[in-house]
Amino acid sequence: MLDGLLVIDKPQGCTSHDAVGKCRKLLNTKKIGHTGTLDPLATGVMVVCVGKATKLSDMLMCDDKIYEVTMQFGIQTDTADITGNVLKSEDINIDRELLQEVLKYFIGKQEQVPPMYSAIKQDGKKLYELARKGIEVERKAREIEIFSIDSVLLRGNELCFTTHVSKGTYIRVLCEDIAKKIGTIATMTSLRRIQSGCYTIDEAISLDEVSEEKIIPIEKVFDKKIMIEKDLDKLLNGMKIRVEQPDGYYNLYTDHYIGIGKIENNFLKREIIL
Repeated sequence: MLDGLLVIDKPQGCTSHDAVGKCRKLLNTKKIGHTGTLDPLATGVMVVCVGKATKLSDMLMCDDKIYEVTMQFGIQTDTADITGNVLKSEDINIDRELLQEVLKYFIGKQEQVPPMYSAIKQDGKKLYELARKGIEVERKAREIEIFSIDSVLLRGNELCFTTHVSKGTYIRVLCEDIAKKIGTIATMTSLRRIQSGCYTIDEAISLDEVSEEKIIPIEKVFDKKIMIEKDLDKLLNGMKIRVEQPDGYYNLYTDHYIGIGKIENNFLKREIIL
């Protein structure tokens, strides 16, 4: 079994856990995991780590994401998306000029409060488990960044847009916050992740196409490489060695490929050794 990544186009109605489960079955391996949850409603790019590449999960979770979003003004649900129970509805006519100004307001760094219907754990329990019991708890705001909101199209009370965001951004919350800034309510009706880090929807495969041949080898995950000509034993034993290279992740080579390392402040340490 190769160590590497699969770029999946997750279908609607399938949980991230279910998608990983199907990959596990098709590849006949237990060592597999994803790099960021997609709600059952959402579709699109889900990067799956296989074998020793599972050690890359935390690194890849930090990647920016790009989404195609559709939201509907005038309706509010308990889950902040169309799959939830409707809590409130109202008639509203959206002022296009006001909408454009409001969207500009959300560009940049800001704090966002995660929704109750999320997999975040608090006191050992996932928030959505509490939400299903009707329990709401206080959540700490998290710093996120919205880099852009483009391709904006308003059709009646339905708004479509594409947004480039940092890790940890909840698009459902963004939709509600946009509506709140306008003075109304809204819920997300569709979500498609079209890019995660450097991986795009154009290279994603369906779950039915999953096979060992589709795995991106671990040595192709990062572009930069470094030759280890001395102190190899120290590196393999977990010690840091001094190098004169910029910070970042590197493919490690001797006379052959040996894995991935990280350089920080001119010191290299191993991350994954194959």
